[in-house]
Amino acid sequence: MGLLAKYFAQTKKPEGILGRLMIGSMNGGHAKLADWGMSLLPAISPANIVELGCGGGRNAGALLSRYPGSHLAAIDHSGLSVERSKEYNAAAIKDGRCAVMKGDVSKLDLPDGAYDLATAFETVYFWPGIEKCFAEVCRVLRTGGTFLIVNESDGTDETGRRFEKIIDGMKCYTEEQLTAALKAAGFGKVRAYRNGLKPWLAVLAVK
Repeated sequence: MGLLAKYFAQTKKPEGILGRLMIGSMNGGHAKLADWGMSLLPAISPANIVELGCGGGRNAGALLSRYPGSHLAAIDHSGLSVERSKEYNAAAIKDGRCAVMKGDVSKLDLPDGAYDLATAFETVYFWPGIEKCFAEVCRVLRTGGTFLIVNESDGTDETGRRFEKIIDGMKCYTEEQLTAALKAAGFGKVRAYRNGLKPWLAVLAVK
C-alpha cells in the first residue's frame, strides 16, 4: 500500500503520525458538509446529544454552539480522535457541557432513551454492521428522538467507489440501503436529502 493510500486509510481509525495528520484535516475538510447537514435539522431543542464518530471534535463544538442549552457526549473508537476532540472542546468540557469518550457504536455504553439527538458525520461507512449499530443508536434515543447521518458519498459516485477500493472495510451506502437499515433497526420515520450540486447525502430518522 502506497503512502497516500495509507493516509486515506486513517479515516477509518486514526493512529500514529498519519492518523494525527488525518485528524488535523478532518475539522476543516468536512466543515461545509457538516454545516449543510446540520442546516437540515428540524426546529428542535435537544437537552442531550450524542455525536458518534466525533473525529477532530469540530462538529461536536458546532452542535454545542447551535444548541447552547444542551449537553453533548462525543464518542469515537480512536484514542487519537478522543484526545483531539477533548482539546478542541476543552472549554465546554470545563463548563460541564461536554464529555468525550472512547467507545464502540455497535455496543454503546450509554443508557436507554437518554438522548434527544444523535449525529454521525462521515462515519457510518466504517460501522461494523449498520443494522446492529443503528439499533444501538435507536436504543439510546428517546421516543421521538432524531438521528442525523451525513455522508459525502451517496453510494453511487465515482469518488466514493474509488475510496472503497483504497480503504479496507469502507462501504458507501445508498439512500435506499440506509433507509432500509434504519427502518429495520426500529426507526419509524426516515427522510433523505441530497445537496444537488455534489453527491452529498443526509438522512434524518425519527424514533
